[in-house]
Amino acid sequence: MIQALLKRFAGDSGARFAKRHRGLVAAAEQQGEALRQADDAELRRRADDMRAQLANGASKDDLLAPAFALVREVADRSLGLRPFDVQLLGGYALHRGMVAEMKTGEGKTLVATLPACLAALAGEQVHVVTVNDYLARRDADWMRPVYAGLGLTAGTTHGGSPEERQAAYRCDIVYGTNNQFGFDFLNDNMVHTAAGRLQRGLDYAIIDEVDSILIDEARTPLAISGVAGSAAPPYQLCDAVARQFVPGVEENEEISNDFAADAKTRQIHFSDDGYDKAEQAFTKHGLLRDGGLYESHNLSLMHHLVCALRARHLFTRDRDYMVRERRIVVIDEHTGRPMPGRRWGDGLHQALQAKEGLAIEPETQTLASVSLQNFYRGYKRLAGMTGTAATEATEFRDIYGLEVMPIPTHRTMIRDDRNDLVFARRQAKLKRIVAEIKDCVEQARPVLVGTTTVESSEEIARMLAAEKIAHDVLNAKQHEREATIIAQAGMPGKVTIATSMAGRGTDIVLGGNIEPERERLMQDEELAAPEREEKIAALQAGWEERHRQVVDAGGLHIIGTERHEARRIDNQLRGRAGRQGDPGSSVFYLSFEDPLLRIFADAKFGGVIDKLLADDDEPLDVGMVSRVIEKAQQRVEGYNYDIRKQLLEYDDIANDQRRIIYDQRRHVVDADDIRAIVAELVGGAVGGVVGAHVPDASPEEEWDIAGAQEQARKSFGTDLPLQAWLDADQGLDARKLAAKAVEHIQAAVVANLEQLGPNSLEFQKSIVLEIIDSNWRQHLSALDHLRQGIGLRGFAQKNPKQEYRRESLAMFNAMLETIRADATKVLLAVRLRQDPPPAAQPAVPAPAGPVPPPPGPPKPVVNRQQPPVDYSKAKRNDPCPCGSGLKYKRCHGKK
Repeated sequence: MIQALLKRFAGDSGARFAKRHRGLVAAAEQQGEALRQADDAELRRRADDMRAQLANGASKDDLLAPAFALVREVADRSLGLRPFDVQLLGGYALHRGMVAEMKTGEGKTLVATLPACLAALAGEQVHVVTVNDYLARRDADWMRPVYAGLGLTAGTTHGGSPEERQAAYRCDIVYGTNNQFGFDFLNDNMVHTAAGRLQRGLDYAIIDEVDSILIDEARTPLAISGVAGSAAPPYQLCDAVARQFVPGVEENEEISNDFAADAKTRQIHFSDDGYDKAEQAFTKHGLLRDGGLYESHNLSLMHHLVCALRARHLFTRDRDYMVRERRIVVIDEHTGRPMPGRRWGDGLHQALQAKEGLAIEPETQTLASVSLQNFYRGYKRLAGMTGTAATEATEFRDIYGLEVMPIPTHRTMIRDDRNDLVFARRQAKLKRIVAEIKDCVEQARPVLVGTTTVESSEEIARMLAAEKIAHDVLNAKQHEREATIIAQAGMPGKVTIATSMAGRGTDIVLGGNIEPERERLMQDEELAAPEREEKIAALQAGWEERHRQVVDAGGLHIIGTERHEARRIDNQLRGRAGRQGDPGSSVFYLSFEDPLLRIFADAKFGGVIDKLLADDDEPLDVGMVSRVIEKAQQRVEGYNYDIRKQLLEYDDIANDQRRIIYDQRRHVVDADDIRAIVAELVGGAVGGVVGAHVPDASPEEEWDIAGAQEQARKSFGTDLPLQAWLDADQGLDARKLAAKAVEHIQAAVVANLEQLGPNSLEFQKSIVLEIIDSNWRQHLSALDHLRQGIGLRGFAQKNPKQEYRRESLAMFNAMLETIRADATKVLLAVRLRQDPPPAAQPAVPAPAGPVPPPPGPPKPVVNRQQPPVDYSKAKRNDPCPCGSGLKYKRCHGKK
């Protein structure tokens, strides 16, 4: 009520924004009048002049109006699309680093070209982020003439070889998907040469469907993984044990049967009987060792049993995942789209494979990871656009520093949003939905049916098929066809069923989309010009007739089969109708058997509704129900926000460490001469060892010379004659002794590396990078294990986040010491290998032709004359314990 009063007196924020910046629109319009008389060459010259001004220090804000006017004129000529005044306002919001909330059909794709061109002329690389590969290719191809008219280039990162993606990143504006940009960033921080990098930097990102990317997908961090070397856990056995467990419910802290599955948190809680049953099953198969399942050495069994139960009772096929080509494919819970390559961690993915009888893939080890929040916060400038952002304005502001700005529509919205209709039983709801669809088809009115799961969409499809109603199903199983299906969803009497609003980014045109057919006719070289014009005219006339028919019938009708967990996704579904002033309507059909109400609504509410709904077939239409539903959605939104915020809080701690490691790697990769870096690593390693046993400014009685020598022998594989130096020079204090030790080892490293020859710098660089990478991978694994159990510190009245920060910092400092020590040890041990001369061979005539070149210099390898090394604990991808700097599988693991 308070917000309504404030809006009434202060006005809509979008209207205030438009009023405040109408001067920009007027200035751009004034400048555009002069540009209309210029030819294309003159427009290009003006763009070049603007580029020169920006290079000489001119502000982008000063050139905002002329730049927008220039882009507007080029878009009009090259695409036949002249940005409206409200689109200029949307472009200004993006330039200012805001989230521009623009309704569906308002032309967000064109809006992005306005700030993108200005930024590119200023020398920034622009990343335009989309939700799928189709939109990335479509938008880049569609908008490329605008960029070309200004002398700019545009590319896409989808697919192709690293060389092709690298070429795309050399363009001024790059279109790509959220995941592709993130994974290329991680890969760039794993390369061993500067030439191997793909991206030029993170200058400016414009995110289309920003709520889907920065909100919906932010709970899952981006990670690059490799196969872990540990033995495979008994997934099939745990799945067989899980099939024997009987599910129950938890009431008053008592669990019936063997376990209770919490659908809200997706967790499993065992009863005492269930715990005993698990122990007996594992004992029977000889897997349970000393003690119970909660003993530290048996915890992995309990973990994989929990994963098996979660897979069987909390993850549903065709809702949470699908099976395609004998593989588990994760389904995005918000969009219904498949995510090939995405895997659940901690053994859950393998548990699902066991459940479905598929081949078990090995568990993976994280090689590099970053949360989406911290990846996008790494851009110097960030902006986004979507049709639905107001409900998440707090998260955009608090996490990303983005203000949400509603942009007024070009034409007044006239869509009729009806009240929710609530049924007591789900079957009654579905029958009424089918009846309403049938009425719309008889009126030649298009219908878009929104479902929350693939399973629901297929159930409704079966009911429509039984009624002989033609329809299209748009869900994760038809991902490749989604743009084509959604583009024709405005045909008269067309019925389209969509899961979680798959197909975002494609407008629904009343009467159908004739652009693909028009394009085909334009490119048909066999058609004579008069015949082509005649066919295009007939095509246009047919569309106008269908468009009038649909408008007269009331426009597109939206039917929601249940509420989504987030109000924003409901608004996305509604927003597909009523674009650009078109008529339309929307209604949601609900039942008290829907998951949202069953899990999150007040338990007492169900009894009240049973009394109100004496007839199951009659819906309830009262405001009280809508308020309860909205409250349930707010609970889910708050719960999901807490998950994302907690992920970010933990990742912020790791992100500081990630920046340090990535900066070190970048410094090594970009270095022309590695010797200064090697000296720094050696100095830090030796100084740390000596300083730990011979503290600075400490009395000589506290020195542990023998311990320092022993530690040096273990860490570096060489003797450090500290006692001999002290005996020879009584004036050495702790600082001088440490300096002498550093100088001694550095000299030994330099002398050893000199025998490798002047061309060994790249080899030394590879050694240092491999040591950094292997230790960083082990550190990431250690952080994962630390985080999994850190919540238990709360029982000891300790703050888990503070404990995580403290322990992770100690682990990170220990890792840095290990990197320095490992680098010193390997660089001291590396040797040239002289291959033995070949055995004498019978003389043969010299071959005709040029004389072959002499063999290259001997390869540097590690001197194997070292004390015995324990290889028993080495994993395939770990550095070989011999100190060669190679992976174990490529060194002693070959044997």
